[in-house]
Amino acid sequence: MGIEDASMRNGRALSDQWADSVVVRPRTTEQHITVNKRLVLGFAISILTLIIVTAIAITLSVSFERCAAESSGDLAANGSSNSKWKQSQNANISHRDSEDGQQPWRHLRLPATLRPRHYDLRLSVYMENFTFSGEVHIEFECVHSTKLIVLHTDRLEVDKVLVYSDSKKAGVMRIQRRFHYQPKQVYVIALHREMKPLRTYKINITFHALIEHELLGFFRSSYVLNGERRFLAVTQFSPTHARKAFPCFDEPIYKATFRVSLKHESSYQSLSNMPVEASTSDERPTFLQDISLCMSTYYLHLQRRSCRQCVVIRLYARPDAIQSGSGDYALHITKRLLQFYQDYFKVKYSLPKLDLLAVPKHPYAAMENWGLSVFVEQKILLDPDVSSFSYQMELCHQWFGDLEGFAHYFEYIGAEFLLEHVQLISLPILISVSVCLQDYLMTHMYGNAARDDLWNKFSEAMQREGKDINITQVMDRWTLQMGYPVVTISKNDSLDNSVTISQEHFIYDTDAKIQNPELFNKSFQWQIPLTLAVGNSSHISTETIIWVSNKTETHRVGHVDGEMWLLGNINQTGYFRVNYDLHNWRLLIQQLMTNPTVQAGLIDDVFNLARAGYLPQNVPLQMISYLSQETEFLPWHAASRALYQLDKLLDRTEDHSLFSDYVLRQVEPKYLKFGWPATSPDGSFMQVAYQAEELQREVMMLACSFGNKHCHRQAVSLISDWISSNKNRIPPNVRDIVYCTGVSLMDEDVWEFIWMKFHSSTAISEKKVLLEALTCSDNIFLLNRLLNLSLTSDLEPDQDVIDVIIHVGCNPLGRHLAWRYFHKKWDILNSRYGEALFMNSKLISGVTEFLNTEAELNEVRLNFNIILRHLHVNALYILTLFHY
Repeated sequence: MGIEDASMRNGRALSDQWADSVVVRPRTTEQHITVNKRLVLGFAISILTLIIVTAIAITLSVSFERCAAESSGDLAANGSSNSKWKQSQNANISHRDSEDGQQPWRHLRLPATLRPRHYDLRLSVYMENFTFSGEVHIEFECVHSTKLIVLHTDRLEVDKVLVYSDSKKAGVMRIQRRFHYQPKQVYVIALHREMKPLRTYKINITFHALIEHELLGFFRSSYVLNGERRFLAVTQFSPTHARKAFPCFDEPIYKATFRVSLKHESSYQSLSNMPVEASTSDERPTFLQDISLCMSTYYLHLQRRSCRQCVVIRLYARPDAIQSGSGDYALHITKRLLQFYQDYFKVKYSLPKLDLLAVPKHPYAAMENWGLSVFVEQKILLDPDVSSFSYQMELCHQWFGDLEGFAHYFEYIGAEFLLEHVQLISLPILISVSVCLQDYLMTHMYGNAARDDLWNKFSEAMQREGKDINITQVMDRWTLQMGYPVVTISKNDSLDNSVTISQEHFIYDTDAKIQNPELFNKSFQWQIPLTLAVGNSSHISTETIIWVSNKTETHRVGHVDGEMWLLGNINQTGYFRVNYDLHNWRLLIQQLMTNPTVQAGLIDDVFNLARAGYLPQNVPLQMISYLSQETEFLPWHAASRALYQLDKLLDRTEDHSLFSDYVLRQVEPKYLKFGWPATSPDGSFMQVAYQAEELQREVMMLACSFGNKHCHRQAVSLISDWISSNKNRIPPNVRDIVYCTGVSLMDEDVWEFIWMKFHSSTAISEKKVLLEALTCSDNIFLLNRLLNLSLTSDLEPDQDVIDVIIHVGCNPLGRHLAWRYFHKKWDILNSRYGEALFMNSKLISGVTEFLNTEAELNEVRLNFNIILRHLHVNALYILTLFHY
């Protein structure tokens, strides 16, 4: 659910059967918010009152629980009326709650006694003081006899509760007591008489709350347009935050239908999952929406037009982004992706519209609310030559819901469709799998599905093709065990052309295998489809498939002599790593020098195996000596990722210069061949094929990062020309390289120029590049200044704050600055992102990734326990919810 300032309503729309025309919605005048001293004082008093009332309520709630706990035995012995109530409750409560007897509200999960069927939610939003009030009518079915209604609320003040019976004795049911139990974020209503199984009941709850600044639940965001700050309110309900907007059964298993009405000022526009059914036109119009499809609470997110015979696709963003065309690419590509996914799955998109909402702040990159996908601006306001996998994944979620792995997988399918060639997937496999997935989607449409439901469909598909493979048994090893395996292949000394294949749990921290043996489970085994080829400089065999099920196996693979190499996991189609003896690694490196076509996956494996201690570090460094002959992008990309990490780890050692010089010698031949992007006679940059452009960019980045003088001079020349002429003629695809290199090499004036351009730019992608460039400075004063500015209003959105701290931490001169700033400002950062698990984990890992000395390790260990105590997210609870 989202409420936007009316100035954002000029979203461009694509309509007809697959949205062939663009419609620009008219703009309306915004009513700006005026805050005076009296309002501020009144608001402060109301907040103080709210705090006091909350404290009293918590005290009373705790007292009630303590009283119940202390007196339970005495009441039972005395045969009081409460004892009878207690005995009745114990007789009917579900098995999931029997452990805690009379207090099911102490459980991580809701009791399984009730099941919601329909929500009628009415909200009134007051953007002038960032509050909202609401009323929710929930129709639910009683599954097991109970006197308790336990549902979720968090940060809501409940004003009134009424419970109705739909049975023969219809009417208001008497409430014995009600209270909020904050540790589990639930609201408990104890009734005077029992609810009976198979009967329906209704509960009516009125409530009010603040529209929080924290990026979860129903929160507010803002942007600046023409020097004025404008506000919007957005929801983020996944995974457990719908309870911050209205009382509900906030677990994915509880699906229901929804009817939503929203009242707000006429200067704002509202969007939600489905088209608007009706609206009023008074000063505070109400928009009514009927969501007739079953969905979980966290997929709930009001629209002004409907189209019953087509899918309407529209994008909403800040006016300046719409006017500059920043949303055009995403809007038009949605049409193609939506059609592609529908054709591929043979399942029609279920809703009459799909809105795309670009917001300045969001705790995640995107959220796939059904019919209204919300994206942080950097992920959707894209240049036409930039592809966003996260964008494609959210569209795929419209079919796959929370099958996160499949959504990730099919984002690449969508990417391949857009690139119009196959790079990361194998089409022969997909053809049979796609039929199986169509069957799965149709069978479980609008319902809950467990992992075995999907595996059973795969098994059925395999049996139809004459292959008797139990996919459940295979996949349980991959989904229920932690991590993934490393497969080691070695030639035997015997003359029977056999090889030994072994598997073990792959883990990076070799010390953890000894210090924390529970992390390294030697009993872990996987069923692994291993593809294997044998070859030498003149001949490469056809690949064979070996199913590896045991810890160690022996297989014959054809003719193998001392100078023939073995290569496993061809094209890296399996989710595991492959290791060999050192002699086989040397043979593979020699093969790469003469014929690099066998390289797929080797570079990624060899660097990660060395990082984990399976190989000495000289093996991957020897392998990259073939790169001057490599013409494909992916091997270069895998090498650059690994080399940057090694560079950060070695930059304070005496061997760093030797390492840098060695890497540069491997990169320079390809850099000299590619050079910089060519220009046309009119001064514009000539377009080249996507893969060639990406490869050129990767090589340029390595050359500049590892100190190539020509690359440095070119970057400085381009920035100097930009500053003097105020016309940016730097190729868009290498601006991040140029900006960063120029900032690190040039004086404070360049930094100030970039800072000025960052503030004046309206292009979202350009602002992100400029901001990251500012973190490349070699000036500690400027890095400190940037960190101190990161928590002020100078940076929008909040993702920029986290990115600044992380990127300063990637700078060798800013490493300690970022860590100490993070530690000093932890309370502020935690109050802002505490429950946003993704943002917090990204920040923590980002500032600690390149702390690589013993003293730094001890400092992190000392402070990390303090940090963990402040984290509010109960990760176990979230995992428990989505496991079922």
